[in-house]
Amino acid sequence: MSLLKLLNCHLILILALFIGAESANEHYSARWSRCFFSALDYSDMVYIDSFYFNKFLLIQFNSTLGKFVGFNEYGMNLAAQFNNSTFVNAEMASVNSECGFHIKIRYPQIHDKTVKPKVKLSVVKQEDGRNPAVFMCSAYEFYPKYIKISWLRNGEVMTSEDTALMEMADGDWYYQIHSELAYIPKYGENISCMVDHASLTEPIFVNWDSSLPTSERDKITIGVCVLVLGIIIAAAGFIYCQKKTGRKFVRCAATD
Repeated sequence: MSLLKLLNCHLILILALFIGAESANEHYSARWSRCFFSALDYSDMVYIDSFYFNKFLLIQFNSTLGKFVGFNEYGMNLAAQFNNSTFVNAEMASVNSECGFHIKIRYPQIHDKTVKPKVKLSVVKQEDGRNPAVFMCSAYEFYPKYIKISWLRNGEVMTSEDTALMEMADGDWYYQIHSELAYIPKYGENISCMVDHASLTEPIFVNWDSSLPTSERDKITIGVCVLVLGIIIAAAGFIYCQKKTGRKFVRCAATD
């Protein structure tokens, strides 16, 4: 089910160096070469070589077209020159020399090196105290980055509710993603988070415990805290009374 398993991906082979002058009027040029493929035997490989100036695309070579294409007047003039030169032959050769060589050697070394995500489902209260809070499904430390998070209500995928998604890199080749769901659950409803990833043979399901409404669980938690606090105060009073009088607790209580 994952994008990686379907090999619908692209690999960036070369990100050219930016060149510019160290001044207030500096300009930059860049060259970005990419390879796209989906077939297991790489037979549908496409090589795209793009040239930029100050972030604007000037000219691009596409191996499917077999020529350069300009995107403004200057770029069209360059394309006409390049298409009438040996540069076109060199670019077509890059389909095998760049894409074929790098991908066939490097891609098999990484496409099976997957790491399973660690998944956590939590509830975050809103600042105004309204019920319910926002549900948050978090997946941590997984690789590669392609991952899918879905919300389910009683086993059915939820599609109409408000959701928000935030994904980021950890900086160590691993990734994390957080999906938020704003929804008011009814008593007894089963809210679940489903995570699908290339490292998994089947999706991970994490259920939210809705056996009690949020307000009732809060009351129970407060009650337990009060009970524990009462026991601690009683124990402290007993110890204090024993140390002060040196008598048994029963006589101390009677005297007071």
